[in-house]
Amino acid sequence: MPLVRISLLKGRSPELRRKIGDAIHRAMVETIDVPQHDRFQLLTEHEPGDLVYDSEYLGIARTNEIVIVQITMNLGRTLAKKRALFRRIADHLAALGVRREGLLVSLVEVAYAPPREIPA
Repeated sequence: MPLVRISLLKGRSPELRRKIGDAIHRAMVETIDVPQHDRFQLLTEHEPGDLVYDSEYLGIARTNEIVIVQITMNLGRTLAKKRALFRRIADHLAALGVRREGLLVSLVEVAYAPPREIPA
């Protein structure tokens, strides 16, 4: 059950925010075998100054249209699947007008912990 955090500056329409979430989820379904109905996302809009990023780090020009995506998921996917995920997210968001240079994706991998009963 991946948890996806999507951060962007205030100002995008509710429709575009929904489409961004849809695009990221679709990429996960297509590339890393996430079930269609396994969708848990936190989309957060930030005031200017509350979303801090370097506009030229590593020579990549970033604007206020930046989209930061953090995906927390279980360990175990191959490097090829992760690369495919990054590429597919960028492709889907580019189709919505999000510049590839304005996208930052961070994967946080955690060890799988099977569900257990919680004592009453």
